[in-house]
Amino acid sequence: MTEPRILPLEGINNFRDYGGYDAHEGRKVRTGLLWRSAQHGDASDADLAAVNDLGIAHVIDLRGPSEREAKPCRRADDFSANVWTYPEETAGLALHTEAADGVLTAAEARAAMIRLYEGIAFRDNLTPMLRLYFELLLRAEGPSLVHCVAGKDRTGWAVAMAQQALGVPRDAIIADYMLTNDASRLEERIASESFKDLPRYAAMDADTVRALWGVREDYIATALKATVDRYGDLDTYLEKVLGIDEAAREALRAHYLEG
Repeated sequence: MTEPRILPLEGINNFRDYGGYDAHEGRKVRTGLLWRSAQHGDASDADLAAVNDLGIAHVIDLRGPSEREAKPCRRADDFSANVWTYPEETAGLALHTEAADGVLTAAEARAAMIRLYEGIAFRDNLTPMLRLYFELLLRAEGPSLVHCVAGKDRTGWAVAMAQQALGVPRDAIIADYMLTNDASRLEERIASESFKDLPRYAAMDADTVRALWGVREDYIATALKATVDRYGDLDTYLEKVLGIDEAAREALRAHYLEG
């Protein structure tokens, strides 16, 4: 059965509501306000209409200029959301694409992804966009959408930190991260062997592509551990790196939690 938080679209993968989870002091994260997805360059007209119907106020595009140029997002003609981007590269390549360089086996792919996740929280070219993301969440001007290329690595970390600020338990944060494998139609895409048409992946087998295109619990666990190792706990990271102190967390909870 399809997870109800996933918005089934034709050309946009991994589009879903990351609200609805239990959070601080037994309250729940509101639904309909917090959205995440992959890029929208392949969106159908029906997809554009469905996205437009969500009433999104802010889109935070975590991709860098080269990624946006390679796959410009389609928008409905009357799309009125503010779209926020970063003028410099935020990853050079999407993390899963960067990890694919020189990789021949699934074990090598997993190791490459782990190495990238060890530093995802501290990327000097990504943290400015994460700060902006939280600034926009604090404005509470309406629903927001955060996305990158696949909506799983940079977006996955951004969402994990938003959920952390709202008091979502670690297990639920990881479960939401893992939902990418269903929401991105990973197995369907691998079974079609469409990756064989992409030069970077053409020589790989399905397990290797799965390690790059999908998510694994040890990826996000690695990022969480690296952050705690450096800052002592995640809330200190939120405050010291992203500017989200206890007062900001309380403001976020006031808007995004029910009750």
